[in-house]
Order: sequence, then structure tokens, then C-alpha cells
Amino acid sequence: MNRRATDRERRAGQSRAQRKAELIAAIEQQRIDILVAAERWRHASASLDAGWQQLRRYRGLIYLAGGALLLGSLRRPGSLLRIAKQAAAGGLLLNRARRILQQLR
Repeated sequence: MNRRATDRERRAGQSRAQRKAELIAAIEQQRIDILVAAERWRHASASLDAGWQQLRRYRGLIYLAGGALLLGSLRRPGSLLRIAKQAAAGGLLLNRARRILQQLR
């Protein structure tokens, strides 16, 4: 009886050690997957980060221009709407011109 109990305990210990090794391997694989996903994320968002840093560099000028637009819009509210429409149309035209130039290359 004693011998059977020790055999059973040994098998349980082996399966426990095997299960622990499997869990450790799974955790290690998850860590690798997280590192790969983080690197992909960094690579995908690099252009956005660069644009944000560019905006931050000119933060003072942006505040100044925003304040000037606000003061102007308080004096003539319709002018701000007209300027916004013109800026949107200009942005769309620039985007279209950029696409056409890329197709020509």
C-alpha cells in the first residue's frame, strides 16, 4: 500500500511539474507576443507621433492664431464660418493634388 501511494505521489509530482513547465512556456510566449504587438503598434503610430510632436513644437503659434481667430469671430461671426469653409476647401484641394502627383510618379 505504501509503495502504491508513493508511485501515485511521484506521478502527481511529475504531472504537476509538467503542467508548471507548460504554464511557464505559455507565459513566455504571451510575453513575446506582447512585445511583438507593442513594436507593431509603435511602428504603425510613428507618423502620428511625429505629427503630434510637430504640432507641439508650434504650440505657441497655434494658440496665438486661435486667439486671433476668436477675437475676429467675436467682432464678425460670419467671417469665421467663411474662413473655415475656405480652409476646408483648400485642404481638400491640396489632398487631391497630392494624390494626383503620386499617381504621376
